[in-house]
Order: sequence, then structure tokens, then C-alpha cells
Amino acid sequence: LPAPTPHPQIPHSPEPAMAPKAEKKPAAKKPAEEQVHPDIGISSKAMSIMNSFINDIFEKLAAEAAKLARYNKKPTITSREIQTSVRLVLPGELAKHAVSEGTKAVTKFTSS
Repeated sequence: LPAPTPHPQIPHSPEPAMAPKAEKKPAAKKPAEEQVHPDIGISSKAMSIMNSFINDIFEKLAAEAAKLARYNKKPTITSREIQTSVRLVLPGELAKHAVSEGTKAVTKFTSS
């Protein structure tokens, strides 16, 4: 077999001159990002991982709450189903804290 011949180089036109890049300003932080450590940022990759994690937990809780509503022949998922699903899906102390924070949020919402 003959050795493959290299491709001839194709001449190309020079790149057009581009304006110098402007300084990139950091993206504005969302309110939740400012709450605990306002002086610390998060990379977009880390934010993407956190977003996937939160969506995964949300889906697990929603699926469990839907099962509970179905078992009890109820057409509506209420805070009770959500609270029970939190206790079933999350482990020990994490579930206790989540229930406490959730109860606080529901109380604040209903009183406003």
C-alpha cells in the first residue's frame, strides 16, 4: 500500500481585526446567592451541579407526594403530603431541619 499523501494546505484569508474585548463584569447575584455568604461567588459549573441536585431532590419529593396522595385517594397534593414525603426521602436530621424550615415558610406565606 502506498503511504497516504498529506492534504495540501488551503490558503485562507487573514482574520478581520476585532475590537479589544471589554472587561467582563461579574453577573448580578440572585437574592438567594446573597443570603448566607454575600462575599463568596460560585462558578457556573458548580451552579449547574447544584441546580441538578435541587431538581433531583424536587422530583423525588414530588413523586413521593404524588404516591401518598394516590394511596389516600386524594386528588390534591397538600403541605401534609410534602411534609411526609420529606420525612420519607431525606435522612434523619436533614428531614427534621427541612420540615422545620418548610413549616416556617408555609406559616410566613399564609400570614402575608
